Amino acid sequence: MDKESILHKIQEPLGNTLEEFEIKFRQSLQSKTPLLDKILHFIVRRKGKQIRPMFVFLTSRVFGPIGESSHTAAALIELLHTATLIHDDVVDNSYERRGFFSLNALWKNKISVLVGDFLLARGLMLSMEKKEFELLSIVTQAVKEMSEGELLQIEKARKMDIDESVYFDIIGKKTAALLAACGACGASAQRQPENVVALCKDIGHHCGIAFQIKDDLFDLGYGTRIGKPTFVDIQEQKLTLPLIHCLQHLPFLEKQKLLFTIRTTKNTDKKTRDYYLSCLEKTQSLAYAHGKMNEHAQKALELSEKLPENNARSALQTLIRYTVERTK
Repeated sequence: MDKESILHKIQEPLGNTLEEFEIKFRQSLQSKTPLLDKILHFIVRRKGKQIRPMFVFLTSRVFGPIGESSHTAAALIELLHTATLIHDDVVDNSYERRGFFSLNALWKNKISVLVGDFLLARGLMLSMEKKEFELLSIVTQAVKEMSEGELLQIEKARKMDIDESVYFDIIGKKTAALLAACGACGASAQRQPENVVALCKDIGHHCGIAFQIKDDLFDLGYGTRIGKPTFVDIQEQKLTLPLIHCLQHLPFLEKQKLLFTIRTTKNTDKKTRDYYLSCLEKTQSLAYAHGKMNEHAQKALELSEKLPENNARSALQTLIRYTVERTK
């Protein structure tokens, strides 16, 4: 089944929900400041596959019809996600996003940071306008964790002493916190009890871990990805799961050589890439990371079996599988 067919199958239980969401989301981003309005229009036109809004809506739909609270939850998540992408591009000096110029490439860092701030403020305003204080609590907790995860990664990258426990702590906050918030917000929007909200948060957490490991593998050329070049994480001295496993299992002298190469090499030409891949193949680190990714995806699927059985749950499970089976 191709990507479009899979996405159609995932979206089927939602009917016209995503189309309605697009309209409402655009309306929430209108501004009387001409420059800001122009930039916001640029952002909306280049939105991705909407995995996170779909996660919110499907989790919500499991418990009943989609209402205004579910739309507010999805909007909060999308505003947060978009703001963090903009800020990440500034932090990483990245000038490309999903095959297009990033915001900071076109409007420079100062404007990009301010636009990200606007999106975060708009989310706060939206939750206050709708009196959705529980949703606000979930989303602000995610913002806190994502900031902590980013700072922890920066701190550890300088020393290059990340082990697996630290790695999972970082991505649990950086990446998984947002998908965990998607699950929690979807259930909370349907006024589910705390234990059910926690269950849906856990489903999102494990799905988010699997999602990040998939991106780790993409960065090493393991699969296909559009929008970013490969071997960027190594250039930025970010130790991903395959590299951490590799460093733990290489003989001492080979480990020191690999660390020295990572620290001193600014551009990854074919010879350098081949060297990295030879180390990863020697320790079977790509296969190891792939196995860990599948473990977390399977955990998310097992937890989802505790949700009410309906077509929305089936679509949510298809979405979880898609996060690890995607080729882009």
